[in-house]
Formats: sequence, C-alpha cells, structure tokens
Amino acid sequence: MSTEVGVFARYYTQIEQAIAVGLASGRVVSVDFKSTVPSDADEDHTLLDRIDTYLSGDTDHLADVDIALTVPTDQRRVLEATRNIPHGEAVTLDRVLRMAGLDEDDTDNRSTARRALDENPIPLIVPDHRVRDTPSGAPSEIVTQLRNIEHIDTVS
Repeated sequence: MSTEVGVFARYYTQIEQAIAVGLASGRVVSVDFKSTVPSDADEDHTLLDRIDTYLSGDTDHLADVDIALTVPTDQRRVLEATRNIPHGEAVTLDRVLRMAGLDEDDTDNRSTARRALDENPIPLIVPDHRVRDTPSGAPSEIVTQLRNIEHIDTVS
C-alpha cells in the first residue's frame, strides 16, 4: 500500500480551474475545483497528468484510481455504482439505484442517492456528471464542461 499523503493540484486551461486532489495512504479522498492552485499543493503527480489527458479529450475512465470513501454504506453503494458508468455515457438516477442494488421506487433510496451525488467527495473520479438530472459534488459549470468533454447528451 502506498503511503503517499498530501494535496496535489494543477491549473487546467481546458476548464479554467485548478483541480486539487487529496491523497491519504495513496488513495484519493477528495477532489476540489478551485480558481487557483493552493499554495501548499504539489503540482507534480501522475494522477494530475492523467486528468490533463482526460480533460484534453482522451477516453480515460479513471476507474483504476485507488479511492477511499468515508460515507455511509448506502451512499457508498451509490457512488461505487456511479463509478461504473462508462466514459461518454449518461444514465438516469433510476439506473444508478438499480446498479447499486437499491429499489428505485423507494423515496428514501432516491433521497439517499441524490444526497450521495450532491456530497460526492471525489467528483471526476466518481463521475457523477454522468448521471442525468441530479446534483453533483462538482460545481454546475464544471459538470457542463465535463459532459462536453465526453460528448454526453443528457437530453435523450
């Protein structure tokens, strides 16, 4: 297991934002979008290189990135299901609920799923921008940009 710890960040001209990635024991624990690179962040990390490639239009699902989610179990199930949505595809909340093994007709499950996506601590790595008509852990303008990068049509 990697012992890599810290904040790594880089400014990306493709989205006109910095992305800060928090690592603990080599696992991603947070992804934040910022106007500038935090002064305490290291700008050199292979994950930042991969994000740059992704933002440039390459098909990188980032599914092999090690993550550490510290969220309630049902929310974890939703985020893990969301992580399995393929690059360039958009799905409904109902589909995510089914993928997570939750009853999509249960209003509590729907609320849990919406909360999980809204509070997603690692947007982009857990690509909540691929779920239609739901909140995201990323700012709405970033969600739009990520969908455009992946050529996702959320209307269909």
